[in-house]
Amino acid sequence: MAKVIERAEAHYDVQEVEFGRVYQWRPKSVLIECECGEMTMLTASKTTCKACGGQHTGLVREDLRGCQLEDEDLHP
Repeated sequence: MAKVIERAEAHYDVQEVEFGRVYQWRPKSVLIECECGEMTMLTASKTTCKACGGQHTGLVREDLRGCQLEDEDLHP
């Protein structure tokens, strides 16, 4: 069975560029160790292990359940 190793909250990455800033959205994600031994980062829309093709939809949905974004998360 796969197990969750680490969780990352949803956030924006901010990159300073010559004439301002670029914001890139990073959805909430979980780092899992798959049954095949591979470590992979999964999100609500990406639930498959790259190495073996194992589906981890249930694990990801269970871990990400109840994720409510606040206004400051959406609009920094």
